Parts: sequence; C-alpha cells; structure tokens
Amino acid sequence: MAAPPSTLHETELVILAQRGDRNAFGELAQRHARGVLGVAYRLCGESQLAEDAAQETFLRAWLNLSSFHPQTSLRNWLYRIAVNAVTDMLRKDRRLAPEDVTEMDLTDPHPGPESRVTRDERSALVTRAVLSLPEASRAVLVLKEYEGLSYQEIANLLDIPLGTVMSRLNYARKRLKEILQPQLSVYAEVENA
Repeated sequence: MAAPPSTLHETELVILAQRGDRNAFGELAQRHARGVLGVAYRLCGESQLAEDAAQETFLRAWLNLSSFHPQTSLRNWLYRIAVNAVTDMLRKDRRLAPEDVTEMDLTDPHPGPESRVTRDERSALVTRAVLSLPEASRAVLVLKEYEGLSYQEIANLLDIPLGTVMSRLNYARKRLKEILQPQLSVYAEVENA
C-alpha cells in the first residue's frame, strides 16, 4: 500500500505527479497555495484577480509539470509561473491601469478588530505604493521582501542577470521611500500626539 501524499517528501510527490498522480499534485498545490496566492496578491493588489492568477498558476504547472526538474526548487518554479500569470492577466485586464491604483480598495481581505485601523491604513498605503512601481521592479521587490528569495533565486526565476535584480530592487526601495516617507511621518506624528 502506497504512503498517503501528505507524508511524502516534495521530490517524491513531484515524481508521482509527473507520472500523472493527481493526488500527489493536489498535495503539492496545497503545500504551495498560500505562497503562490501571496505573490499574486502582492503583484496585483486585487483578491479576486490574485485567486484567478493562483488558479491559473496551478493549471499551468500541471500542464507543464513534465518540464520541471525535481532537483530544482518547486517553490521558485511556481512563483515564476505566478509572476507570469499575473502579468498576463494584468495585460488583459486594463481595470488595473497605474492611474487607477489610487482609487482601489487595497485593504486586507480579512479585516481584523477596529483597533487595527491605523495599521490597516498603513498597510493599504504601502500596498498602493508597491502597486505604483513599474511591473519589473514590483516583481523583484515582492519576491525579495515578501517571499524572502535570494538575489540569485530571483535572477533565475525571472531569467534576468543578477545585476538587474539588484538595480531593480534598489530602484524599488528608493522609490518606495520617496513615496512613503512623507505619508508615514503623518502617522508617526498622530501616534506620538
């Protein structure tokens, strides 16, 4: 009798899934769903679009699983697919044009108690600032700061030179500081009053 998918190592699950085992792939999808959804949401800022992109990510992963090499990082491979899925959806969905970002409701889809209002407002402010970045810089920033990937992992994932990763990340951080510093100082003044 075969071991249940939840007890298998990721590499074993990948090999089973590549042989057509849908349960093994389902377990892989379950293990990575949160991360993929997080990347998608941080790239687009819309819950429904992020969910659609995550679904598209796993569909593309299933259809192209034979091209995945089990000795490499499945997480990074899925994140690359997610970045591409979001990018494709944003190109098709012109509702998310950069000028519309300021009008979007980007609050946390799972609101907490009212005592978190200020934190939620700051979070929405940061989200809007991240979404205002150019797509390439935003992808690098999300993968580094939110997902904790190394520079080399990002370079491999996005298929760009390491220097490009560093320059895009530097640009994104500098731009965020320019956007956020004046606005966040207002929150600091209110909290210290």
